[in-house]
Amino acid sequence: MTLSLKSTALLFLKCALIFGLFATEKSFASDLKTGDIAPAVSLKNHEGNSFSLQERKGKGWTILYFYPKAGTPGCTKQACAFRDAADDIKKQNAEVFGVSTDTVEKQSAFHREHKLSFQLLADPDGKAADAYGVKIPVVKLAKRWTFIIDPELKIRHINDKVDPLLDAKQMIAVLKSLQGKAEPKADSEKEKK
Repeated sequence: MTLSLKSTALLFLKCALIFGLFATEKSFASDLKTGDIAPAVSLKNHEGNSFSLQERKGKGWTILYFYPKAGTPGCTKQACAFRDAADDIKKQNAEVFGVSTDTVEKQSAFHREHKLSFQLLADPDGKAADAYGVKIPVVKLAKRWTFIIDPELKIRHINDKVDPLLDAKQMIAVLKSLQGKAEPKADSEKEKK
């Protein structure tokens, strides 16, 4: 069986993705930990308006969740779970912001289709995903991670083992714990260290 140059290149790329041969970009994920100042990000939201994390300082808690791609099954379940938990999240003096490497247009369609009650942020160049260490090399998608950021913009919780269906409820429990309203639970190895 003879493979064309194009087929060989595609096969190599698939193998490289599987085995991480191109994972040469610096990953900040291992560098970020609870207590660190959250990386400043400035993005466009699903309406094309500017969003700056720095403007959230002193305005309550922030749930910043990264997801791979708008409209996919897991991302839809996660977004709808946050939508359905909006009142409980607001009771914790928090706001939710979803981030993916999709365009403003894709974020807008996703937001509209599922009647989401929070902002989706477009990170088409992957700079925010890079800053938070969640960018998957080569494919320009974000890993599914959730960060809780306090009103002083410090990272207070990192969930790197996100269950799309349970993330919203788990983040409410973490917020309660951080605010002294419940017992803390560690979701990730980073929290346990």
